[in-house]
Amino acid sequence: MAVLVWLLIPVAGAVVAGLWSVWATRRSTNVKGVRDHAGVRGYEAFRAAMERAPADG
Repeated sequence: MAVLVWLLIPVAGAVVAGLWSVWATRRSTNVKGVRDHAGVRGYEAFRAAMERAPADG
């Protein structure tokens, strides 16, 4: 019986890891299925600001 308990530990760990990986990699989309517009707009604004910044040196 003790052997079954020791075998259950890695099996339970594998199940938990599988469930966590599915949860962690799920796509967070809005109603239209488009992902993270605000983040993309912020990144584009950052790139534009860095391109306009004067170069030191």
